[in-house]
Amino acid sequence: MRVDLFDFDLPPDRIALRPANPRDSARLLVARGAALEDRIVSELPALLRPGDVLVFNDTRVIPAQLEGRRGEARVGATLHKREGPREWRAFVRNARRVRTGDRIDFGSGVSAVAGERGADGSLGLRFEGEEPVERLLERAGRMPLPPYIAARREADSRDSDDYQTLFAKEEGAVAAPTAALHFTPSLVEALGAAGIGLETLTLHVGAGTFLPVKAQDTADHVMHSEWGRIAPEAAARLNAVRAGGGRVIAVGTTSLRLLESAAAPDGTIGAFEGDTDIFITPGYRFRAIDGLVTNFHLPKSTLFMLVSALMGRERMQAAYAHAIAGGYRFYSYGDASLLLPGG
Repeated sequence: MRVDLFDFDLPPDRIALRPANPRDSARLLVARGAALEDRIVSELPALLRPGDVLVFNDTRVIPAQLEGRRGEARVGATLHKREGPREWRAFVRNARRVRTGDRIDFGSGVSAVAGERGADGSLGLRFEGEEPVERLLERAGRMPLPPYIAARREADSRDSDDYQTLFAKEEGAVAAPTAALHFTPSLVEALGAAGIGLETLTLHVGAGTFLPVKAQDTADHVMHSEWGRIAPEAAARLNAVRAGGGRVIAVGTTSLRLLESAAAPDGTIGAFEGDTDIFITPGYRFRAIDGLVTNFHLPKSTLFMLVSALMGRERMQAAYAHAIAGGYRFYSYGDASLLLPGG
């Protein structure tokens, strides 16, 4: 399909620079089939059914943004994907000044040696020393805010909390699974009281999630890969929910993509551990999920293509036009939507 079919105009003032406070006070656009309804995230327990289950990504964002020097040249690096105990892929600013074997000093006693370049333009980095890389990043790194926020303000101490979800546990993401940012302890308690279950999986979100689609046709776009895991016990519980008539609602596109990667043609969800580069566009037949909680995405992005596959492109264009006209806040720190293709 043509990528420009997924374009829309978004006023810059609709891009949220801070999250709602409290988190579950964010607005929620409910799309049941073609019907739209304006609600609040805290009302979610009343919008789902007893027996449904919400599936969250429990990845934890690491301070993956680094600033350093290679000799006299300033170099910036955003870690992208772990490749070994001390090895990461990174998107590097001023990469033309870095050659294989060069040492980059990130300060605070943290340095890395440059490796080979990847087909996606990323650079391999091998961190020096014996300390765990996570500890090195705590000293020298900072929270990797999305580019559309970082271009308008610096990351600060508030982001260390704001950009982590309530479920963050497994360190390894360089971008937050932002749909789950809206959930608070009181909302989780209310969901439980309403008979709605919670499950977790892990998908370490990579910086590639922010890469623009440069191809003119979706068939020519190469999707980035990310590492994920679904425990056998979690897969069994999710299959039991659907067998009992409940719905599996993914919280975030990261959860959805991993569930769909792990699903058999008959919809059975299997245990999973490894990389996935699934790219979901209109025409895809969903197997593992019955709905999605997600934020509002960038024009011509793979994530807007995904929600268009779930609900229909014309319906999502209409939903986004409604959200823009109604003053909804967009992107990582913005408002949310509940997408239920079956009504």
